[in-house]
Amino acid sequence: MTTLTPTQLKRTIFCRDNLDVLRMMTDESVDLVYLDPPFNSNRTYHAPIGTQAEGASFKDTWSEADLKIEWLGLIADKNPQLYAILNGVYEAGYRKNFAYLAYMAVRLIELKRILNHSGSIYLHCDPTMAAYLKLTMDAIFGEENFRNEIIWCYRKWSVKQKQFSSNHDVILFYSKSKDNLFNPQIAPISKGTEKRWKGKKQISSYTEDGRRLQIATEEETTGGNMPDWWEISVINSQARERVGYPTQKPLALLNRIITASSNEGDTVLDPFCGCATTCVAAEKLGRNWIGIDVSQKAFDLVRIRLQKEFLDQPNLIHRIDEILFRTDLPSRPLAAIDPPRVLKQELYGKQLGNCAGCGYHFPFRNFTVDHIIPRAKGGGDEPANLQLLCGACNSMKGDRPMEYLLKTLAELKIGRESP
Repeated sequence: MTTLTPTQLKRTIFCRDNLDVLRMMTDESVDLVYLDPPFNSNRTYHAPIGTQAEGASFKDTWSEADLKIEWLGLIADKNPQLYAILNGVYEAGYRKNFAYLAYMAVRLIELKRILNHSGSIYLHCDPTMAAYLKLTMDAIFGEENFRNEIIWCYRKWSVKQKQFSSNHDVILFYSKSKDNLFNPQIAPISKGTEKRWKGKKQISSYTEDGRRLQIATEEETTGGNMPDWWEISVINSQARERVGYPTQKPLALLNRIITASSNEGDTVLDPFCGCATTCVAAEKLGRNWIGIDVSQKAFDLVRIRLQKEFLDQPNLIHRIDEILFRTDLPSRPLAAIDPPRVLKQELYGKQLGNCAGCGYHFPFRNFTVDHIIPRAKGGGDEPANLQLLCGACNSMKGDRPMEYLLKTLAELKIGRESP
């Protein structure tokens, strides 16, 4: 394994599951996060043959089979409010949305941890899951740290009938704290305004009866503060930056985000870097960057793109395939630091938060790990012999087999199945 400090993680691509990498990154080691994750679009994407991204593909369909039970226990342990939101989605019957949100939630929890106190995160999605992700982000980052719902609008042809054309994405902008770094951006004036005022600055004044007057001065107008809707064109088929990646975003979009929420020398992280637009934009703007993608193609794409832009720096990018040790934790794998708690999280997810005895649902803190067959009766510590019991059931069972507890509960008519 490799031990790298945050300052050594410059211009780096990790070709692994991003959750593995995020768990090994040091607390507050990143200044800005941009992520363009799967959208739960129920589609499979493939890059066209003959493009630089040929061979790149990913599945964006979700079901309960994609869910790892330990995620639920971790969420219930780390963030009970978030678990309640996800449990509500599950109980309402939106099972594929539930699986998708659990996948996103465990990663967002880690992203908050590694984000600097003054850092920000921009989550790119579309209207399919924007409302669900807004609730998820509120529970993780706090409603008070919500900054903007940015609408990225663009023009494209659509053949859908009985509805308006879907020509926008959503970007949820949150900060780690109220002290987030932000560099105000100026919106350019419209062509109509520029033509009318010939590029001069407009000043408003009012007459005594309240009528508004506008005059032009000799100073050039620079436009006003950037609004929360951005009209930036999608990448056309002949654009120089186009590599053929199925969900490639324009450099202009990432340039605006990186400029607004980071300074030169800061570290920008993209945990779903795909064709590496974030990495390329960060490099051009003088930021350090870290990209993570499970696809081996991501490394090839960022290498090709950066070599085109920076011909004099052939060794601009580093690739790491193994897991890191965190510099803020003891020198041993993260999973070995608190094994009892990890086990409890896995059992909580497996039981969906329900007591193995009475069947009632309880918060994570109310459970105790119990042996189905007691050690005194020959039971071992293997996972198949372990379960979670609520405090009352654990006291009732004591050091007796599980059959005793179930029989006692039935006699007392206690449990979800009892009349």
